[in-house]
Amino acid sequence: MEQSNHTRLDELAQFLKTRRARISPEQAGLPNGGRRRTPGLRRGEVAQLSGVSVDWYTWLEQARDIHVSTQVLDSIARALQLDSNERKHLFMLALQQLPADLTPVENIISQTLQSFLDLQGTSPAYVTDQRLNIVAWNRAASIIYGNYESMSTRERNTVWRTFISPYVRLLLQENWETHAQHRLAQFRASYGKFAGDPWWMELIEELNRASPEFRAWWPKHDVLNGPEGKKINHHPTAGLLVFDQISFLVTDSSHLTVTINLPSNDDTLSKLSKLLLE
Repeated sequence: MEQSNHTRLDELAQFLKTRRARISPEQAGLPNGGRRRTPGLRRGEVAQLSGVSVDWYTWLEQARDIHVSTQVLDSIARALQLDSNERKHLFMLALQQLPADLTPVENIISQTLQSFLDLQGTSPAYVTDQRLNIVAWNRAASIIYGNYESMSTRERNTVWRTFISPYVRLLLQENWETHAQHRLAQFRASYGKFAGDPWWMELIEELNRASPEFRAWWPKHDVLNGPEGKKINHHPTAGLLVFDQISFLVTDSSHLTVTINLPSNDDTLSKLSKLLLE
């Protein structure tokens, strides 16, 4: 474990050195200061731009095991003019975790991703963002879970819909409570990255007012990530539908999660095929 930690810190040190070497003083808004023995910024200049001491920044480039806060890492990322991928790499090397971006990421659904959803055919499939809003879906998902096209943004939030929509309670019946607690635990896990953000606070406040179950369960602080596995629905016309659920992140948009509900048996597959023909 100690060797692994040393390797990670050494990678961090080398990464910082390479990023520092590629930026000229002029690019950083600093005077050139004459001829330099090596290209790029000096350690003291990075420290100055980051608002930390020269000694502290030097220790980072010496691969010392020192405490690093997210605020300081963000300052260093700005000083070194890192792009989003480099910033994530910096956080993983320094803290072994991704940065929490409080600024909402634009939900751009590529034609390739939409085509992938559509090609799932009889498997209801949809995409959620980091706020657990459904931002893309296929026809099977709309037939089973509701017409997303006609819903407001709030109604397409899976937490809001779980606790507020009568249709969701009808669809899940005796499984509603288990599903709702699972969804709330996912929401709590996501909220941990954005605690205090106005959008999240507003939604939590509205749910507290509107749902007694949310009001009772939110203080428990249950957290969970991952899909539900087996999912049982009671469709108003098709009847019992059983799915196996799988979820994964979109590689080039890591804030987006694709969820696919695969028909678990021939009966469910047959019923979905008929619904799609109507």
